[in-house]
Amino acid sequence: MNSPAAPRPRRSHRIAPRITVVGSLNADLVISAPRLPAEGETILGGVLATFSGGKGANQAVAAARLGAEVVMVGRVGNDAFGGRVRTGLRAEGIDVSLIRADEEAPSGVALITVDPAGRNTIVVASGANGRVSAADVADARNAMTSSQIVLLQLEIPLDAVIAAAREARRSACRVILDPAPAQPLPDDLYHGVSVITPNETEAQALTGISVQDERGAAAAAARFLDLGCETAVIKLGARGALVATGAGLTLISPVPVEPVDTTAAGDAFAAALAVALAEGRNLPAAARFANVAGAFAVTRRGAQPSMPTRSEVEALARASGISL
Repeated sequence: MNSPAAPRPRRSHRIAPRITVVGSLNADLVISAPRLPAEGETILGGVLATFSGGKGANQAVAAARLGAEVVMVGRVGNDAFGGRVRTGLRAEGIDVSLIRADEEAPSGVALITVDPAGRNTIVVASGANGRVSAADVADARNAMTSSQIVLLQLEIPLDAVIAAAREARRSACRVILDPAPAQPLPDDLYHGVSVITPNETEAQALTGISVQDERGAAAAAARFLDLGCETAVIKLGARGALVATGAGLTLISPVPVEPVDTTAAGDAFAAALAVALAEGRNLPAAARFANVAGAFAVTRRGAQPSMPTRSEVEALARASGISL
């Protein structure tokens, strides 16, 4: 079940964008099952596999494999899981000097069940992720100053996310917020976000608008702009994505693939969007690139093992007739 980690690509003709990721780091314990269990039900599954995960770390790995220089900011426990996570990120060429080993909390762990169609259920014990602080963010000031993009998610305390968004704006960095898991957010955070990237469920939870079709997605996107985000990209799964700016809406066509595991598709999308924007693409072009990266990720099992390289994204785009 374990897929070998893909090597990080090196492109001598491309100036590598620099991205800082502030977020979670987990050990993912994944078990395949014939179907997802109902409430109170016990079923027999397959082999247990352990991967490095956490939305923050997943996005850091994805950005690195797509050619970015990445700094990861967060916390792990002073335990075997934490050592494994740091070692894995370092092997991807990621700067782990701002990942603290917390002496009071264990590393975060995610328990994931995946069915044959790639659908999943996830329960996370946050552990040290719950102790990421504004002080950790302050220590990352120099990293943000030298970055084009700061990537944020919501698996660490909201105070730390808000502090990171503020620090990024002071450092003239664009902020991409992947609002997962969805939770009520203060107005000042929205005003600090360059691009918000919810999926349909998250968009509905944050705006109160039903996102069952493109019309609902457009209404939710408009709400995010009203709340203060510069732009919004609503991920629509098998139906592609919707890009919303002050100038209007752009629908990004889906990429047809056979799903195996959807666990980290959103992380691949967010990281690829960050890389493409940092390289100077406009938002619709960056979203096309991100959509292909997200589609590729569902074709492999595991979180970080499914993050594609740039050559894999480009190959899938060619095979799908998509111009990047």
